[in-house]
Amino acid sequence: MDFKVNFESSECAARLGTLTTGRSEIKTPVFMPVGTQATVKTLVSDDLTEIGYPIILSNSYHLYLRPGTGIIKRAGGLHKFMNWPASILTDSGGFQIFSLKGLNKIEKNGVRFQSHIDGSYHFIGPAECMRIQREIGADIVMAFDECAPYPSSFEYTLSALENTTRWAGMCLDEPLDVHQSLFAIVQGGVYPELRRKSARELVALNFPGYAIGGLSVGEAKPLMYEMLDVTVPLLPSDKPRYLMGVGTPEDLLEGIERGVDMFDCVMPTRIARNGTLYSNRGLVVLKQACYIDDFYPPDPECDCFVCRNYSRAYLRHLLKANEISGLRLNTYHNLYFLKKFIDRVRLALARDCYLDFKREFLAGYRLAPRTSSRAKARGQGEQ
Repeated sequence: MDFKVNFESSECAARLGTLTTGRSEIKTPVFMPVGTQATVKTLVSDDLTEIGYPIILSNSYHLYLRPGTGIIKRAGGLHKFMNWPASILTDSGGFQIFSLKGLNKIEKNGVRFQSHIDGSYHFIGPAECMRIQREIGADIVMAFDECAPYPSSFEYTLSALENTTRWAGMCLDEPLDVHQSLFAIVQGGVYPELRRKSARELVALNFPGYAIGGLSVGEAKPLMYEMLDVTVPLLPSDKPRYLMGVGTPEDLLEGIERGVDMFDCVMPTRIARNGTLYSNRGLVVLKQACYIDDFYPPDPECDCFVCRNYSRAYLRHLLKANEISGLRLNTYHNLYFLKKFIDRVRLALARDCYLDFKREFLAGYRLAPRTSSRAKARGQGEQ
């Protein structure tokens, strides 16, 4: 993996970069769709290639349990298994394991836990985590970490941080394939002094890249932004910075402004399956009755094939009728919207007018995108 910073904003900490793996060149900032179980739900790899995504995320915990790393390895690795030619980042699975309340037991060198699928018992520590991700064949792999839930006491968060730091060092000692790069995960909850401690200790270990974990787990947004203000300046400027589990347009803008390069989140695809679509004027919640006869596209400013061919009324009908095609169309649109949104962010950065772009986008994004035929008949039109 190679990372290069190509441009730095004169207004804030935002920057343009290029992250190159053996499989793709990734322009940063970048949003990575989540394909937890070797698929981005409702889509196929060709959809993601068509939209233009150079990297996606999968989860080693889920793939370890099902179908099993042995099957993926025999298939020739995760790229061949899921027919995805570009880059893959795999999460360590730590977040999922520590979310199994009552089903895990933390030990010095890892965690014993029960599968959420069949109740079988397993142990994963740094060595096992690296072996799993090595066999999967991801391009970027994450160190095994303990993510303290929110809220957690200072004492518990410190203990989780100490495990994370110790395990990160153990991960570095494990072999990976030549094409793989290992990122550490900064923890520390919502305690500034612990965030600083975690960042400094992990930076001293000299990883190829650094992720910021344990945020967007229930804390208020201003608190998340405060933790970014504390953490990001301590991370190396010549290495990629990855904010885990964040993907709304508002949060992407805040993270980018603070110098974050990479993002992932299940929200764009999850809300799509529940009938909520992104638009440049805010969220379109198809369940609302105002869209029953709204024959405008999801976003009149979007040129994806969904917006070129289908109306909000039709997509609402598919949702109400429980038609699978509706889930695919909604998901395609949301991921297309975010890809083009990030492209616009990079263009604004290249022109060194990022803060103007942010203000203008958010001013429009907060408008209600309702344009029903009845509203048009009353002369209200597009808001």
